[in-house]
Amino acid sequence: MPFITVKQLAGRTEEQRAEIARALTDAYARATGLAADKIWVAIEEVPAENWAIGGETLAARARTAAGPGGAAD
Repeated sequence: MPFITVKQLAGRTEEQRAEIARALTDAYARATGLAADKIWVAIEEVPAENWAIGGETLAARARTAAGPGGAAD
C-alpha cells in the first residue's frame, strides 16, 4: 500500500488539504493503475518557526522582510 507524505507550511484550509489529498491520490492511481482506496496520503503541517531554509527559519525571514514594526507581505 503506497503512503504519500506531504510536508507543508501550516495555514491551508481543510478544503485545500482535502483537495491536495484527492489530487495526489488520483494522480498516483492514474500512473499506477492502483485503486484509490489502496493509496494513503498524510499531510503534515509545519509551523514557520520550525521550517528553515539556509539556516534561517521562515518565521525569522518573515520578520526580517517586514522590517522594524511592519508586517510581511
